[in-house]
Amino acid sequence: MEATSSNTAPQDLSIAGPAGPLALRLYRPSVASVTLPLVLYFHGGGFVGGSLDDANRPAAFLAEHSPALVLAIGYALAPARPFPAAPEDAYAAALWVAEHAAELGGDPTRLAVAGDDAGGNLAAALTLIARDRNGPAIAAQALIGPMLDPSMTHLGDGQHLNSDLDASTCAACYRQYLPQPCHRLHPYAAPLASVRQAGLPPALIVTAECDVLHKEAEHYAAALIAAGVPTQVARFGGINHAALPSHRPALDEIAHFLRRRLTPVEQPDSGSSRPPI
Repeated sequence: MEATSSNTAPQDLSIAGPAGPLALRLYRPSVASVTLPLVLYFHGGGFVGGSLDDANRPAAFLAEHSPALVLAIGYALAPARPFPAAPEDAYAAALWVAEHAAELGGDPTRLAVAGDDAGGNLAAALTLIARDRNGPAIAAQALIGPMLDPSMTHLGDGQHLNSDLDASTCAACYRQYLPQPCHRLHPYAAPLASVRQAGLPPALIVTAECDVLHKEAEHYAAALIAAGVPTQVARFGGINHAALPSHRPALDEIAHFLRRRLTPVEQPDSGSSRPPI
């Protein structure tokens, strides 16, 4: 079954970033609402490629089915702009969205992040940065086949897993994104290397069975759980890395997670009568 998308055409925006204009693309659901949750979505591409167009399918689906305002972020790419340019772009986008949420029709108290591949790394890094800098409060994170470990010590066996992504490709991406070896253990570049996961937002880790990255993603989930972060893992069988961000069951799982985490809980009317105890 094909993933459906919003009937509303996405809107391209440009905001001031740390090193120049930063491109965003806003997706709105077709449902009418006074205020909606906000989701920042980061596309994949191994830190060296990809574009806003690559986020179209998951961003449009999540906008419609969460429902939420979804902003895809066009962050800096290596090797022209290596670490920490991309996570700083991510944080700048989060600050802008929190400040301008009302103008967009969004609720800044219901902000989530999501991303696939390198975008999953940036989504995870953004939760760390926002916590450390006392930035915008992030209510949830959804990481889709994320690249979290530049040391590649938890990488799966590509041949055994029949993976479409291999170690040499990952290594080439990390070399360009992290040309300074000391950055390979920086928590904003290597969330799996962080020893401070406490206080991060509830997480959904989505992985593919036929993907060398699923082991490190699930190790990160275990670290979040050990730190007391509400975390769930969904691994999809028979799916490879490239297919995961547009896999309908995976998108359904993410939309369900976002609805649960971003839908406000109605409080009982304090003036209502109650039956006697």
